[in-house]
Amino acid sequence: MATHHKASSEALPLEDAISLLVADHVRVAKLFAEFAALKEHGGDDAKSALAAQIIDELTVHTALEEELFYPAVREAIDDDDLMDEALVEHAGAKQLIAQLQAADPDDELYDAKVTVLGEQIEHHVAEEEGNMFAQARGADVDMDALGTLMLARKAELLADRRGLSSKAMGIPTPSERNGRDYDKALEHGDGDTKGGRDSPSRTRPSAKKKAPNKHATPKSTHHRATSKGS
Repeated sequence: MATHHKASSEALPLEDAISLLVADHVRVAKLFAEFAALKEHGGDDAKSALAAQIIDELTVHTALEEELFYPAVREAIDDDDLMDEALVEHAGAKQLIAQLQAADPDDELYDAKVTVLGEQIEHHVAEEEGNMFAQARGADVDMDALGTLMLARKAELLADRRGLSSKAMGIPTPSERNGRDYDKALEHGDGDTKGGRDSPSRTRPSAKKKAPNKHATPKSTHHRATSKGS
């Protein structure tokens, strides 16, 4: 991945969670387009480097969603089917990523695997931006606070993948995250510290509970919400 995302405990930028994810989607789409242009005349080294960038982007992006974004959205909306399907789509992408990591760019099916991965991600993005994000926007999740957590976690993940220390990347320590900057960002938080598997000090932004619908179908039967547009 070409750019470093540096987080500071003194001036951690506040970024909307959905905007952060959409920016990732745009960046990955451009990388897949660049790879498609290399398929005919690009060298193996160029394709390998570009595939590595794609894998880095997707690995960090899926971790952010699974550790922070999906749990917050699942708690706020009544569409477990949608959230479960997103996780299954992640699992499928991870399988192709593992195959690419074990392959060489001159392997017979290497280009095809990158292409299919791109198609899977394109479908996944369309589902998120056309449906999940619309529901999340309407569920009163604190997207600014969630975005702050995701940005800090992204810096951690990038540091891990590059073999750098958190200190070298300027990432705040757990105690610093509980300081004034994070208290301000998470002033609407519910105190739940189970947002991230690897960072027990992380607090997940809360969502207002919706009043029960007397005419709703039983919880055991879920119907996919229609897309509201991105």
